[in-house]
Amino acid sequence: MTPRDPNQRRPVQRVVIAGGGTAGWMAAAGIAKVLGKRLDIKLIESDEIGTVGVGEATIPTLMNFHNLLEINEQEFMAETQATFKLGISFEGWRNVKQDYIHSFGMTGTDHWTAGFQHFWHKGVERGLAGDYGDYCLELKASLENRFAHLPDNGMNYAYHLDASRYAKYLRRLSEPRGVQRIEGKIVRYTRHEDNGDVRSVVLASGQEIEGDLFIDCTGFRGLLIGDAMQEPMEDWSQWLFCDRAIAVQTESVGDAVPLTRSMAHQAGWQWRIPLQHRVGNGIVYSSRHLDDDAAMRQLMANIEGKPLVTPRVIQFKPCQRKHTWKGNVVAIGLASGFLEPIESTSIHLIQRAVVRLMQTFPTDGISQADIDEYNHQCNSEIEHIRDFIILHYHVNNRTDSPFWTEAREMGIPASLQHRIDLFRETGRVFRVPNELFAENSWIQVMLGQGIMPRSHHQTADLMGDAELKHFLGSIKSRVDRIVVQLPTHQAYVERYCGRAESAKAA
Repeated sequence: MTPRDPNQRRPVQRVVIAGGGTAGWMAAAGIAKVLGKRLDIKLIESDEIGTVGVGEATIPTLMNFHNLLEINEQEFMAETQATFKLGISFEGWRNVKQDYIHSFGMTGTDHWTAGFQHFWHKGVERGLAGDYGDYCLELKASLENRFAHLPDNGMNYAYHLDASRYAKYLRRLSEPRGVQRIEGKIVRYTRHEDNGDVRSVVLASGQEIEGDLFIDCTGFRGLLIGDAMQEPMEDWSQWLFCDRAIAVQTESVGDAVPLTRSMAHQAGWQWRIPLQHRVGNGIVYSSRHLDDDAAMRQLMANIEGKPLVTPRVIQFKPCQRKHTWKGNVVAIGLASGFLEPIESTSIHLIQRAVVRLMQTFPTDGISQADIDEYNHQCNSEIEHIRDFIILHYHVNNRTDSPFWTEAREMGIPASLQHRIDLFRETGRVFRVPNELFAENSWIQVMLGQGIMPRSHHQTADLMGDAELKHFLGSIKSRVDRIVVQLPTHQAYVERYCGRAESAKAA
């Protein structure tokens, strides 16, 4: 990439966000909160262009973004009809009828030399330990459909939310902070002759909007980053076979549970996400292994409740832009790339991109050094997440379909192979700096998918049977004691942020 000439740096005073939806309004909300008093911020979106709008499951990092925006949790949850999420239930991933949960909590108690999994492993060898999940509060609470806020942030959680309502909620926060929404469809753009940066976008009405920095939130279209800046995608479909999804919303027929359900099938998986007012459903699949009509039939045969909308097919490619910031264009959301929603990372990646942009914001002009650092951080983060997702598919014992056999037999990135080999041989997991998924996430998924370490750290051997039994038993007893005192998730949501609370807020 040609370095930017420092002598051509233009101060950034006008920010143009191309596209709305979750990505556009998260970007608008973050920029307006931090720099709204110093910038002219315009967001362009068209009511004619729909959004994907199925990103209904989140991970706990969203609370960091909400703290930045000073969002009231009860108000947010009422407005978006949100429920709480303690983890993801992976059903049939390791093998047919073999399930496990990837929870958000910590499991057990670590020693400074070795993680809890080493003590648990020794306990399994001696017949003193139960399931690994028995020592995790969030996992056990999710199995019992219980939830409550605990002192000192004692429960790690995220949300299930209505993505369309979330975008509208963020808009209501952003406009009073100076964001100007412009209705219109972008039909073309103009560029500066000296360096090729985008100069303006032109709407179907003929209105031309100039800017100093453009944030591309145009979804898969990638109008500015892909078309204007000609930034290519790096294709990861050799490792991630799924390239289609069908989404449908249904009426609720039972209590909302604090789990996202991920149910494996012969060519992918199906999701079920409970909100207060409805349930989000969808099927993710490989078009090489299952055609659209068969996928539609399979989805509709495995939903509960009356469909509220017409199911729609979403085509995608697992990929990432080589550079998500190029020139004066920063791609956020689907315009930057897409990893399937198996671990609910889409909204997290939007949030991280917004926060990262705030940390490197080019007030005095765009610097190539800032661009390079931004892109390096983005690429490093997405590659770690990519590896974590590949893990779910590659390590499996299913023999019921070519899809799972091919996933098990394919070559994988060397970075992922190292993690698998390290855990299988030693039980060790080391977190890469600034990585999203912590050690316990990798441990839960590797154990859940069937990798049992061959050994454990010698620190665990220093405990005798009686001491080890007491150590493990005290952790399990504490978890069980707390869980039994928690209210049901449904009752807690209704009291904390239910429809009655929503009506009061309105």
